[in-house]
Amino acid sequence: MIEVRDLVKRFHAPFRGTVTAVDHLSFEVRPGEVYGLLGPNGAGKTTTLKMLATLVRPDGGTVRVDGVDAVADPLGARGRLAYVPAEAGVPPQLSPREVVRLYADVQGVPQGRRRADELLERLGATSYADTPCGELSTGMKRRVVLARALVHEPQVLMLDEPTDGLDVLGRRDVLALVREQAAAGRTVVISSHIMVEVERVVDRLGVVAHGRLTAEGTLAHVLAHAKAANLDDAFVTLAHGERAS
Repeated sequence: MIEVRDLVKRFHAPFRGTVTAVDHLSFEVRPGEVYGLLGPNGAGKTTTLKMLATLVRPDGGTVRVDGVDAVADPLGARGRLAYVPAEAGVPPQLSPREVVRLYADVQGVPQGRRRADELLERLGATSYADTPCGELSTGMKRRVVLARALVHEPQVLMLDEPTDGLDVLGRRDVLALVREQAAAGRTVVISSHIMVEVERVVDRLGVVAHGRLTAEGTLAHVLAHAKAANLDDAFVTLAHGERAS
């Protein structure tokens, strides 16, 4: 469902010159699979997700989403995916119901109003559905953004820190939703710094450091590769080149 081959992205940084944020990165994600993309700050995770979502054009390599070349045909790829960035905003003057219904209309979703209301209910936002988004908590805004992303039932869902700002119940709901999407045959890529959540939800994961993949596989495979008892320790070893004590 997602094929990434030799992906490269460089930026020009003041006082540093050319910086390679993503350095010949390659991986695949299958239909119905939840793939965790892990790495420290500055590792290239968000840049990678933005290239998959066609928001940033790569300097080299290829990206295919559901068989569509995302570089040559970004509009074709966008119709098959949804991307939820870590800092996703919502119009403060509109209500959650208006936001999600608007996106349903833009995407041409059949019975979009019903679909929007169902998603808001599934994400626990019904009681705030008609409150202006500018008055909502960070966690409730996050639920609205997730509903907005899912309204057209994308085949590929990319989530950057999806539980950020949520309470314990909200985190549980989002993780359950991720597994539901995978069970329905959709492909999910999730980036998170909360290792215990990653352990609970992913089928496979890749650890990125300095724009390169340092380990990839099932949780058991990555733990064995890092000679670690848990993902926190494995992350320290693989992402920072240190042996956790």
